[in-house]
Amino acid sequence: MPDREARLTALLDLVEAVAGPRALVLDLACGTGSITRRLLDRFPGARSVAVDIDPALLAIARATFAGDDRVRIVRADLGDPAWVRHVPETPVDAVVTATALHWVAEPRLRLLYRELAGVVRPGGVVANADLMVPPDLPHLATALAAVEARRQDAVRIDGRPEWDAWWDLAAADPRLADAVAERRAFFGGNHAAEFDPPSSWHAEALLDAGFVEAGVAYRWGNSALVAALR
Repeated sequence: MPDREARLTALLDLVEAVAGPRALVLDLACGTGSITRRLLDRFPGARSVAVDIDPALLAIARATFAGDDRVRIVRADLGDPAWVRHVPETPVDAVVTATALHWVAEPRLRLLYRELAGVVRPGGVVANADLMVPPDLPHLATALAAVEARRQDAVRIDGRPEWDAWWDLAAADPRLADAVAERRAFFGGNHAAEFDPPSSWHAEALLDAGFVEAGVAYRWGNSALVAALR
């Protein structure tokens, strides 16, 4: 993702705007903890609750933040409304997530946004960065997709592995082999179908969930960051 650092910076700008440098942040679908790492580098006084279901990615996150009492790692399934009960401290100042919620199907994502409205404090923010095409530019979005694909190909020439190849490398690492095997058993070899609605869908769903305002806070081509104020 050529704009990855820019979108993560935009996420942290929102955290700073609503909560300042000592925010309590819920890193939703945290993966290896890349957002949490940047959060703590920028705001050493912040704290993070990092939630994911993937045992392999969480194994990396736990190793990354071992001994850091600013971070609590939680394994929970966002597909199950009971995930909220696993969050050790609420309300939080901000909920941030990137390139993850497209794995959540439409009916469940609507409910998830409602659950987040109960997790974040009044005046706090929920921010989701993902593929979200501009709804008012359908033809331009198609053209932009081709440009973005060429930029991604240009980034890959340094030899970094593709998705499947990265997981094969992880499976071959004795420190991760068991966790990757557990992951593959859990997902059955495949994720669910992706749900990639336009940014307007996310804004409307967040408003329906009870947020007082919602809209695009950052855009790069067909990727956007939708933010909602509680």
